[in-house]
Amino acid sequence: MKTYRSKIDWWLILLILGIFGYPIVEGILTNQYGLSITMISILIVIFWMFSKIKYAIEGTMLKVWWVKIDIHSIKRIYKTNNPLSSPALSLDRIAIVYNTYDEVLISPKLKKEFVEELLKINPIIIVEI
Repeated sequence: MKTYRSKIDWWLILLILGIFGYPIVEGILTNQYGLSITMISILIVIFWMFSKIKYAIEGTMLKVWWVKIDIHSIKRIYKTNNPLSSPALSLDRIAIVYNTYDEVLISPKLKKEFVEELLKINPIIIVEI
């Protein structure tokens, strides 16, 4: 099994720290420690979820979170910056088109290596990166 982590955009981390950091500091300065503890807890959960976003190739299956995709059903891979919600922590994404109309957007850190691994299993995938 090969596992690839998601690429993380620096601005996303700054945005999240800004959104949750302000209430943490505000709660400390105004002695509202409950607010600070709540925001710190939410931050911990968010970063824990970030650490769980990865893409695994197990035999001929690609596992993206709880979804398993047969690599032989992948038709096309193309580059995209689509901001739709997806298991990707960067806008530097690739779209994987599989089955007839299914598509998933992901952002593997080692994109070229990831695509090469998929092509070893299914060499007829159309790659437009």
